[in-house]
Amino acid sequence: MKKIICALLVLSIAFTGLFVSCSGKGGSSSTKVGVSMPTKDLQRWNQDGSNMKAQLEKAGYTVDLQFAANDINTQVSQLENMITSGCKVLVIASIDGNSLSNVLEAAQKKNIKVIAYDRLIMNTKAVSYYATFDNYKVGTIQGDYLVDKLGLKSRSASDPVYMEFFTGDPGDNNINFFFGGAMDVLKPYLDKGVIVCPSGQTAKAQCATLNWSTEEAQKRMENLITSNKYGPKGTKLDAVYCSNDSTANGVTNALISAGYTADNFPIITGQDCDIVAVKNMLAGTQAMSIFKDTRTLASKVVEMVDAIMKGSEPPVNDTKTYDNGTGVVPSFLCEPVYGSKENYKSLLIDSGYYTEAQLK
Repeated sequence: MKKIICALLVLSIAFTGLFVSCSGKGGSSSTKVGVSMPTKDLQRWNQDGSNMKAQLEKAGYTVDLQFAANDINTQVSQLENMITSGCKVLVIASIDGNSLSNVLEAAQKKNIKVIAYDRLIMNTKAVSYYATFDNYKVGTIQGDYLVDKLGLKSRSASDPVYMEFFTGDPGDNNINFFFGGAMDVLKPYLDKGVIVCPSGQTAKAQCATLNWSTEEAQKRMENLITSNKYGPKGTKLDAVYCSNDSTANGVTNALISAGYTADNFPIITGQDCDIVAVKNMLAGTQAMSIFKDTRTLASKVVEMVDAIMKGSEPPVNDTKTYDNGTGVVPSFLCEPVYGSKENYKSLLIDSGYYTEAQLK
């Protein structure tokens, strides 16, 4: 009898060891990770979501990926479902960084770790980590590009450039970095009269675009065209600063309707290297766009999730910058670069981010 019991114990231990060895690499398929993206309407979030899901699943996790249709209540509801369905980690690109504190309290009570993705979630202690690009640098790259292409260092108030300004959603903390970085570069030229903004709309609140909407940006640009009489044969317009591609696309649509062509198009900045924006760059109606390789960011988030699940410290490289109102959130910042007609092939095609066919 004792021999039988011993044999059963040996078999039990063997099966347990087999299970542990199968689960020891990366995550376990029973470990569920919730990924919450703002919307499917912007190409950028579709790519971020799919990259994240693919890399997390490759690492062995079960992934609940949800898109919230740019509706705050929908995102809250989806997060509630993720919490109750047993997600161990939540990766959240928030629609409004100030609207999730209540639902994340529930996550904190269940010891669910929260990684804010690209957009910092504000006013809650439930955020454990932040994964993003260096968003202040995004703004300074855009500003430096305009300084260079418009020759601002060699101009004076007697030979100014004329510019308008667009940024994103007022509920997105990132605009403080995008717009702030760009304005830190450009404001000295505004103060000296080297840049003139005919509308006078240079404050962040005046330049904000609800939901980063292409349609809203187009409406505002159409109003600026009408009120300031911009046009190829009208009031001069040298450039429009846009924080991202969806606002840039709206501005571009309005300017094309006003009669501008590639031969006389104002310099338009952008961010994300969306397919529409790259096509516009190739057509000569958008000058540049910041490239943020979401594959890199997704890889870093997978590293963070792995570290959390193993009880070790996730990788971070910034512990000073991003205060969400309750304290500084440990962050990992990836490096942005800019794309243009001159370098798009090596940056986007050769790297496998897009195919040539996608840009035709």
